[in-house]
Amino acid sequence: MEPNTALAFSLPLGLALAALGCGLGLGKAVAAALEATGRQPEASTKILVNMMAGCALIEALTLYALVFGFSLMGKI
Repeated sequence: MEPNTALAFSLPLGLALAALGCGLGLGKAVAAALEATGRQPEASTKILVNMMAGCALIEALTLYALVFGFSLMGKI
């Protein structure tokens, strides 16, 4: 298999796996934050701030994978 063919198959697969991992991580983070807010409604602001910081880091990993994929796409 040529390197260009391997890149053409592996780039979309890698991006799909990164998006799947991001979706699962975000879902778990939001579910835990909503559950914590249900237990302690008075701490909802602190919970929301921490959840948003975590979600931003999770999204950043997916964006890094997307940029890496686009940079490798130039090699095809």
